[in-house]
Amino acid sequence: MSTAQPVTGDPTLPIELDELTVRFAGDSGDGMQVTGSQFTVETAVAGNQFATFPDFPAEIRAPVGTTFGVSAFQIRFGSSGVRTEGDDVDVLVAFNPAALITNLSNLKRGGLLIVNRSTFNARNLQKAGYENNPLEDDSLAPYVVLAIDIEKLALDAVADCGVSNKEAHRTKNFWALGLILWVCDLKRDAVLEWMQSKFAAMPNVLAANVAALNAGHAYGETNELAHSAPRYSIAPAKPEPGLYRDISGTEALCLGLVTEASLFELPVTYCSYPITPASAMLHSLTKMNAIGVRTFQAEDEIAAICAAIGASYAGDIGVTGTSGPGMALKGEALGLAIATELPLVVVNAQRGGPSTGLPTKTEQSDLYQ
Repeated sequence: MSTAQPVTGDPTLPIELDELTVRFAGDSGDGMQVTGSQFTVETAVAGNQFATFPDFPAEIRAPVGTTFGVSAFQIRFGSSGVRTEGDDVDVLVAFNPAALITNLSNLKRGGLLIVNRSTFNARNLQKAGYENNPLEDDSLAPYVVLAIDIEKLALDAVADCGVSNKEAHRTKNFWALGLILWVCDLKRDAVLEWMQSKFAAMPNVLAANVAALNAGHAYGETNELAHSAPRYSIAPAKPEPGLYRDISGTEALCLGLVTEASLFELPVTYCSYPITPASAMLHSLTKMNAIGVRTFQAEDEIAAICAAIGASYAGDIGVTGTSGPGMALKGEALGLAIATELPLVVVNAQRGGPSTGLPTKTEQSDLYQ
């Protein structure tokens, strides 16, 4: 069922744009990160530039259907000049009311909103804080809305695949991915190839996920959604010839430390205590032991910084890394490094908020220390 507004122009042709921002949002168990990652792969294969923003809930596993447990993945992709993940969203996929209420403010007026209609029941609406069902009033009038029973359609698509009810329900994210790939005029080849590898040992699960992906992609065509909702097409980028690689900020920082060590002909000793989101540095640097990097996982934050100071005293480049509350714990030892005039590199992978903060959010509030 569609509650979308009509689209002007030739509905059979995608709208050609320089860039597009898409956001997937749902419960932390709905597979939003996998969905967003596989969508990103298809944009890369299509030759687009892109920037992504995985948005994890701060809680380990909040109650299902609550705003605290919403997980999201945003990607901005285009034909040139993509440097950030974008602010305003062109296409929002909301798997439940909590995902809608927490992400709707990011959707542009006139943007495309796809919601999983089956989750908009009284219980989920109450958990999200809705007094009325937004699909039944005028609150979504500024947007092009497709209210689709994604869960039912996914279950129908995998009915003959021999999977359990739980496994069948898990395919809804791939059904939605198939539809969004159709909306954005992207292929499915890379996702299908990934599925063949990911689920090779589980043929029934593989068949179900493939069926769900293909069913979602076919849904747009067979239901003639182009007559009531927009489709988009982004031209491939034209990069300068050269060798390119995918890199995260953490990986770039680690490579910078290794480069520093090479320039000064000194070994790097990285000492840390696991803490989100700084733990990724320990993971990356541990793989670089063969090129002069030593890593040490200490029993706590204080031990980690003291070990790094000891490494500096011994002639290495002493480095320690942490996040919000760990930075506070390192305070006294920072004074020790200053008093002894020993060089020390401290990496603060910042969280949002003071004290323990939000483990999965980042901002610059730690600078107040």
